[in-house]
Amino acid sequence: MKGRPFALIGVNSDELGRARAAVKENQLNWRNFQDQPQGSPTKISEDWLLNGWPTIVVLDEAMRVRYRGLDCHEGTRVARELVAAMDGEPVGG
Repeated sequence: MKGRPFALIGVNSDELGRARAAVKENQLNWRNFQDQPQGSPTKISEDWLLNGWPTIVVLDEAMRVRYRGLDCHEGTRVARELVAAMDGEPVGG
């Protein structure tokens, strides 16, 4: 979705060195955060009440949750529909 109104953010639960290696090895080109950032008393997964990996959360332009779950295909479908609607394309187009 390069050049489209879309952002992908990852949260990694691996040990920091292993997470950095995975980002490099897999050439991940989106922002990835450590589940418990250095100096933070809580984990992102606790703050967001995540209970499975990968949990997909799709927010619309008003920051409302439009999808939350473990189905990557469904999360992608919802995200594509939202971006298409912002681009003025027909839903599913």
